[in-house]
Amino acid sequence: MVAALIEITWFKSAIGYNQDQKDTIKALGLKRLGHSVLKQDSPAIRGMVRAVRHLVRVKPVTAEEA
Repeated sequence: MVAALIEITWFKSAIGYNQDQKDTIKALGLKRLGHSVLKQDSPAIRGMVRAVRHLVRVKPVTAEEA
């Protein structure tokens, strides 16, 4: 069985937010606005996304799209 994937897209600037949130964006592997990354759907990743949910968009990825 293949692990579920999620696509995380950075859509809003982190300027004006605290350093912890900027570090979380970097830890997710996001480099610039509009950049998207694929990550395995795990509780750790979900927690990171939840911390910056106002800055990113999350979309589930099907096996065909991956």
